[in-house]
Amino acid sequence: MSKVRFGLIGYGAWGSFHAGAIMKTADAELCAVAVRSPESQAAAREAFPAATVVADYRELLARDDLDVVDVVVPSHLHCEIGCAVLASGKHLLLEKPMAVTVAECDQLRAAAAASGKTIAIGHELRMSSLWGKVKEIIDAGGIGTPLYALVELSRKPYRLGTGGWRYDIKRVGNWILEEPIHFFDLARWYLAAVGEPTHVYARANSRQADHPELQDNFSAILHFPQGAYAVVTQTLAAFEHHQTVKVTGTKGAVWASWSGALDRTLHPTHSLKHFDGETVHDVKIDRQSGEVFELEDEMAMMVDVVRRGGTPRATALDGRWSVGICNAAQESVDRAAIVALDGLRTERSE
Repeated sequence: MSKVRFGLIGYGAWGSFHAGAIMKTADAELCAVAVRSPESQAAAREAFPAATVVADYRELLARDDLDVVDVVVPSHLHCEIGCAVLASGKHLLLEKPMAVTVAECDQLRAAAAASGKTIAIGHELRMSSLWGKVKEIIDAGGIGTPLYALVELSRKPYRLGTGGWRYDIKRVGNWILEEPIHFFDLARWYLAAVGEPTHVYARANSRQADHPELQDNFSAILHFPQGAYAVVTQTLAAFEHHQTVKVTGTKGAVWASWSGALDRTLHPTHSLKHFDGETVHDVKIDRQSGEVFELEDEMAMMVDVVRRGGTPRATALDGRWSVGICNAAQESVDRAAIVALDGLRTERSE
């Protein structure tokens, strides 16, 4: 059976990891890379000499020998480039956030429907052997009906991104779309049994007096039906990368943690404990957990999507919910008010 042929648009710090993950994936082949900077072009050619490297993503999309295109570019370009990928007749793997507005998410969904191709959103924490095991325990009834989730991150400040785009709020949308978006996605995933979230209330502040829009500290309460709720909280004013998840239900609880010097650490420490209502169990994680490993699983998932029409772990509808929740949370911060999520309530699945 021939390999699934990948194109990659974007080859910055994270894009290079995407390229490596594609090449490590059985039955996947990196055929082409599009990146604007001459320095990044040279780096891509050196690292992946078998791949064609071009400056303009349109040149990559004009090829007829690609099955799927992986897009790893600044957030404000996701809608434009993602729609172009779908219009070219190729499947789309799109880094989070899906877009910077819900309206742009809807444009992408319409483009996918018109092309008959699939969008997968890069919520790679859903692929994790650690965070995924939490979901397995919940879905197996291990804590009863879930009622509360805490997703907490303490980390060093963000990398600037190519050309400093991550610190330009016009290009990033808001910082809630940068990392808390993953945690809102996990909370919605973990509490799916009680229904979709209904309201959000959030607070944030910046340690930079001249840049109040760059909100280093952020916390939110996400309300769900049946009185369930989730707390999502992070600080970028700390050190290293430390994430915790706690989920409690009517019969038990789960507590997971992950720590590394960086988010891309290859040898992190992590643990998972499950309380079944009577006994606390240390749960063994069979595979290493971390963004780099989850990225490889994401590429394997895309191979399955192309070959067998599989469903992505995070669909376009999931991506739309995540963007909508983040922007509602930013509105809540700005207005110091609870914000309803009524406008996000569409069909449950695709």
